[in-house]
Amino acid sequence: MSKPVFGYELLLDLYDCKPGACDDLTLCYNFLDEIVGFLGMEKQAPPSVFRSDGVRFPDKAGLSGWVPLIESSIVIHTLTPKDFISVDIYCCRIFDRRKAEEFCRSVFFPKRVEAQYVERGINYYAQSDSLTHKELVHK
Repeated sequence: MSKPVFGYELLLDLYDCKPGACDDLTLCYNFLDEIVGFLGMEKQAPPSVFRSDGVRFPDKAGLSGWVPLIESSIVIHTLTPKDFISVDIYCCRIFDRRKAEEFCRSVFFPKRVEAQYVERGINYYAQSDSLTHKELVHK
């Protein structure tokens, strides 16, 4: 059995997404709202999505949003000039990376996806403690 870690983070870079997706507040809000249940996670609060000032920051025009989870968060950033979207899914329990990527593909229709997977808090449970990892996770 592998050594337990504190959390797992999937970083997805979506290139050449469907036209208009990067500026669509409703689409991005619904993405954040729906992916949570799709991955079997729990929201702490509804998603928030904000529009970047495309006049002041033309190269950063797009949206940024996040949904806080009991297990951590899901964050999205869109960049309209290149139809580029980055999605970060951070959770303190293992989740299905393939399902997460498929969900992103089905919403934003990118022509190319790059994925990175990071284990966070590698030594979090290495400290001596009277509780086991299983007891901490289910506490």
